[in-house]
Parts: sequence; C-alpha cells; structure tokens
Amino acid sequence: MEQLPLVRQLDMAFKRLYGEMDFLSSGTVFVQIRNNSIGKFGIRHNPVESRDGVLHETKGLTEAQKKSFAEMAVHSLKMKKHWTHGEIYYDFTVRQNVLVTSVQFESNYNMANLLTEISQNRY
Repeated sequence: MEQLPLVRQLDMAFKRLYGEMDFLSSGTVFVQIRNNSIGKFGIRHNPVESRDGVLHETKGLTEAQKKSFAEMAVHSLKMKKHWTHGEIYYDFTVRQNVLVTSVQFESNYNMANLLTEISQNRY
C-alpha cells in the first residue's frame, strides 16, 4: 500500500463502501492513516429510527451522489498538511435530495518517536 498514492487509496476505499451507501442517507465515513497509508476504514451509520415500533428503510445515496462524495473526499486531501498519522472523518447527509458533506482531519503524533528524534539530535 505504501507504493500507492494516498489519493488512489482513498478512491479505492470509497468505491468499496459504495454498496453500503446504497442504503444510507447519513453517516460518517472514517479513514485511519498511518505512514500516509490507509489501514482501517468504514462507515459509522447514524441510528435507524422507528415509528410505532416499525423500522423504516431509508433511501440511500444515488450513484451521482456517491461519485460526488468520493471526489470531494479525494480533493480534501489537498488540505492535509505535514502529518502522516491520523484520521479523516467525512460526514454526510441527504437533505431534500441534496447531499451535504463535511470533512474533519485529526493528526496523531507519538511522543516516543519525538523523544527518539531528540535523543538522536534530529529535532
């Protein structure tokens, strides 16, 4: 995976999730990154609501919405700066048949690595 660009990895991850998105109108796609490679990824589904004890199936994302969502996710990587470990969260919801998305970045650092750099006078 290290030889595949992060952009390509993210595109592959989203395409893998397309089947789930067929049945979701909202949720959060999460991507865990280590050394600029995607490890774990998936979707946190928003709760399914019921009325009078009956669960109602929700209409999921259309093909066009899924493609637009994946393109936004790939473009958002341009905002990722100076970190190689962390997570990205892509929230999505469909409101009045319009897909609304947002992105949140979380960078992670390891103090043990920093201390090693300091001890080797590289900091």
